Amino acid sequence: MLKSMLLESINVGQAEVISHKRKTHETGICKVSVKQSAYLDDAGVRGDTIVDLENHGGADQAVYAYSADDYDWWASETGRNYPPGLFGENLTIRRLPSDMNVGDRLLIGEVILEAAAPRIPCKTFTARMQDAGFGLVFRKAERPGVYFRVLSSGVVSFGDTVTFVADGSGAASILDLFRFHYALKHDVDELRRFLEAPLTIRFRKKIESKLESMANTSD
Repeated sequence: MLKSMLLESINVGQAEVISHKRKTHETGICKVSVKQSAYLDDAGVRGDTIVDLENHGGADQAVYAYSADDYDWWASETGRNYPPGLFGENLTIRRLPSDMNVGDRLLIGEVILEAAAPRIPCKTFTARMQDAGFGLVFRKAERPGVYFRVLSSGVVSFGDTVTFVADGSGAASILDLFRFHYALKHDVDELRRFLEAPLTIRFRKKIESKLESMANTSD
């Protein structure tokens, strides 16, 4: 049985410019922990800033959560400190699984979150980490964190208990989608199964496009 989870940190950021290898990025990824309550809705965390609206945010990716235990793993692997919010997550949750099924839900008071997609590392993330190779390291670690939809809005607070409610279908997991993003070969039946899950619009389009491409190739 999955143990109760704990909301260890709520993290918000403001728009700022970070630099790496002579390139600059305007971003809201540099989030800091706030020891207070926050209001969550389908626009995200009130008071947080999302700069790259093309790739982040929106109802399908309203809230990004990362596991405090996975941060512990990163610290043990690298010997560096990983404070809450370092990866740009809104919520840092103790005992959040590294993998969940798309459609699994978290209950935090009156708030209901639905697991929707993995985080795919981008150039802004590598700039945040000041490491051009971190994207590959992050990929190999397979601890991407989870984007959530907000199905029921409300206030969450530091120290809240987080309750896990499993989705029954198991059509696609967060790691299934993370691996799909990088895979060079795909199984048609597996991709069709993924489409049975409540995917984000972005992942649904990617999978449908891949299936169409595979069908055209086989003709």
